[in-house]
Amino acid sequence: MFPLALLPLALALSATARAANATYEYIVVGSGPGGGPLAAKLARAGHSVLLLEAGDDQGDNPNITQILNFNKAGNDPKTRWDFFVKHSDDLERERKFEHYVWRQPDGSFYVGRSPPSNATELGIYYPRAGTLGGCAMHNAGVSANPPDADWDHIAEITGDDSWRAEKMREHLVSLENAAYAPNDTTHGHSGYLTLTQAKVNMGNGSDGGTMVQVMADAMGLGGVSPQQLVTRDMNAKDPNRDMKTGIFGQLRHADAQGRRVGTNTYIRATLQDPAQYPLTVSLNSLVTKVLFSNSTTGPTAVGVEYLEGASLYSADPRFAKNATRQVKQVTASREIIIAGGVFNSPQILKLSGIGPAEELKKFDIPVVVDSPGVGARMADNYETSIIGLASRDLNNVGGTYAVMLKSTTATTTNSTRDLYLFCGAFSFEGYWPGFPTEYGKSEYECAVVHMGPHSQAGTVTLRSSDPRDMPEINFRFYNQTEEADLTAILDGIKHARSAFATAPDGIAPFKELHPCKSPKTNCTEAEQKEWIKLNTYSHHATSSCQIGGDADKMAVLDSKFRVRGVKNLRVVDASAFPRVPGAFPVLPTFMLSEKAFRDILADL
Repeated sequence: MFPLALLPLALALSATARAANATYEYIVVGSGPGGGPLAAKLARAGHSVLLLEAGDDQGDNPNITQILNFNKAGNDPKTRWDFFVKHSDDLERERKFEHYVWRQPDGSFYVGRSPPSNATELGIYYPRAGTLGGCAMHNAGVSANPPDADWDHIAEITGDDSWRAEKMREHLVSLENAAYAPNDTTHGHSGYLTLTQAKVNMGNGSDGGTMVQVMADAMGLGGVSPQQLVTRDMNAKDPNRDMKTGIFGQLRHADAQGRRVGTNTYIRATLQDPAQYPLTVSLNSLVTKVLFSNSTTGPTAVGVEYLEGASLYSADPRFAKNATRQVKQVTASREIIIAGGVFNSPQILKLSGIGPAEELKKFDIPVVVDSPGVGARMADNYETSIIGLASRDLNNVGGTYAVMLKSTTATTTNSTRDLYLFCGAFSFEGYWPGFPTEYGKSEYECAVVHMGPHSQAGTVTLRSSDPRDMPEINFRFYNQTEEADLTAILDGIKHARSAFATAPDGIAPFKELHPCKSPKTNCTEAEQKEWIKLNTYSHHATSSCQIGGDADKMAVLDSKFRVRGVKNLRVVDASAFPRVPGAFPVLPTFMLSEKAFRDILADL
């Protein structure tokens, strides 16, 4: 029997033959948390929409659909795109990254710092998701509203008060179904994005409850029940929210059964709705460029060119350079919306002639707009972890919880918390092919996310004019204020370490695996900072096609997501943020998509 959930999608995709040489009102390129919901909402508003996705649909793959399988999702060749990036311009420093990746002659990966002599250097692994739903289909689903200051910053640099935090919260309420807070009227309960809290095992005899209590005691919260702490709402409507530290429940975009919701589910629901909304989805469709018409008022986006075929992008592990493909074109009567993500959106703009003129000329790409900010000023959070092995196997420790802190750096510059730790009995040390390393039932970790790092010098530059080629990506971590950022991160490590040390006998003492590697127990701050610097990882890239004010020559977009210098073209994804919004950009990108929908309708 044909799966009911797939039937409407199959029917919609059977109509994609009309996509070639057809005209829609809107074309959306990319189905992640920026483009996917936007395409669905525009169709639900009665507009004909073509959604182009370079991958296929894995919406019934349990590696993808179950939120707790996110490690499997990140390794699944059916969905993953294998990007390799740099953290600096110093090759010697790069090769000290403990999980540096090389390609062996048989096609397999070598991970480490002593590669075979015949291996080809690749770099630092940065997986993305090439599938219907984008990177919201392989993440851990953590859904945190960023600090108000991050939204207010956009309002301040653009002069557009619709970006103010109180206005952006209206978009959160509109899109969310806050299942974890069913009676809280400050949250939304009818949106497409179900949010639930991760459950932590707090039962009698639970080592999970013991470790939460240990962390609470270390924060001076010993008088509050651990169960109350792990259900605190990190997205509460509270004027003091961004200043509050302590333990909170970890929110995720999943339902009560742990099924991933958001992009893929909303697209499918739109396609199967009896209202027959005018949404067409074309899978295995790699966009190569935007098409423009020239008029007396300047270039106007009128369509896109794309390649149709499976695994056509070189980041796909199944990529074959000589694979069969068809070149197609499709036009839009209203707008083109690019939502390819922080690496691919600037690549598409550049291939279309929008970017730094000298870079485009290097690859013989005709310049439509000399826009030096395309692919520039990319940002990312810094991430690391402290992981240790308890003195015995841990019992009943399911679930993770959040710990929000202010570093000593934050308290000297502002009052907003700048560290997000998520703690539990797991192992997560960054990304490499085959991650993670499992250390058994005694492992316990606090991963540390440093919000608002000061360096923002990352770049996405073309490797060639072939749209199937991955771009060159260099984050240039710690390019500015290195000492302040490393101090902040180490503060988070120190806090977790001090809590671990107070665990009851039998659980403690912990054997620390890093950053102070056992058997050494008296690492200096300088040694720890050096280890953190060399092994910082990330997965929250933003800002490669930034929104900015009229006076900012590097601003790619105006405050309504419109690409400067052309008409009928917008970018709606995490590349639009001027800086990384908070600890995790996925919920802010859903919110950004909601705002873009309202802005587009307002322009009609």
